[in-house]
Amino acid sequence: MKNILGISLIAVLFLSSCVTQKKYTALQSTLDKTNQDLVDSKANLTKCILDKEKAQSNYTTLQDQVDHLKKSNDALLDNLGNMASLSRKEAENLEKSLENIKEKDLHIRTMQDAITRRDSITLALVTSLKGVLDDINDPDIEVNVEKGVVYVSLSDKLMFDSGSYKVSNKAKVVLGKVAKIVNSRPEINIMVEGHTDNVSIKTDAIEDNWDLSTKRASSVVRVLQNDYNVAPDRMSAAGRSFYIPVADNNTDAGKAKNRRTRIIILPKLDEFFNLLEEGMKNAK
Repeated sequence: MKNILGISLIAVLFLSSCVTQKKYTALQSTLDKTNQDLVDSKANLTKCILDKEKAQSNYTTLQDQVDHLKKSNDALLDNLGNMASLSRKEAENLEKSLENIKEKDLHIRTMQDAITRRDSITLALVTSLKGVLDDINDPDIEVNVEKGVVYVSLSDKLMFDSGSYKVSNKAKVVLGKVAKIVNSRPEINIMVEGHTDNVSIKTDAIEDNWDLSTKRASSVVRVLQNDYNVAPDRMSAAGRSFYIPVADNNTDAGKAKNRRTRIIILPKLDEFFNLLEEGMKNAK
């Protein structure tokens, strides 16, 4: 029995030594990143659920008001008794009041349905983007949601050489993955924003920070169109210069964060309004 335990202990020690510290560290890093992505996804899901609950609460409040108005009108009709005794004008006003109540109720329900669908699309979009970008594992890429809008933020270290607006080959790989999602979802548009730090620039090819940020945004749009067939009528490019910083421009680290390209993924407004119109038609 003692011999068996000794042999087992030697085998365990031998197998443990097979995994180098480097491999262990790499595996631990991958595990930490996976856990962080899971936490981020849960946080986004929680936010969507809270937003939905808030909208539902607002809807319930408005519905209570509608019910109260309906009861008030029913009581008024009971008190009036014979409708024949009402004047034509009074009858018309009462009818309009009832119709307005019905229309308000319909609009509330339709808006709620449209918002719920929009939130579902946003959550699915974030999940898809994190899925296709996960294998890149680059800290210079961030995907987040602000006020129901999805943002993909790319650092200029990944995108461009210093003072240049030519998109790097590494950045094109990332843009190709984003384009795949955009092309698969015709209900969305994108806006590409270029941002700089507050260090002034002027060269033969670049007039100033406005010019650099605009040229960078335009370069990204051209890559999406020419290399990955994203429809040009679904995109727009904007230069924001250094006027919307996300960090302190007085430090090198802050400047690095402010030099970025943001791809803003937006629902098509006409698609959103089509949802409302479709809801109105189905409610009739």
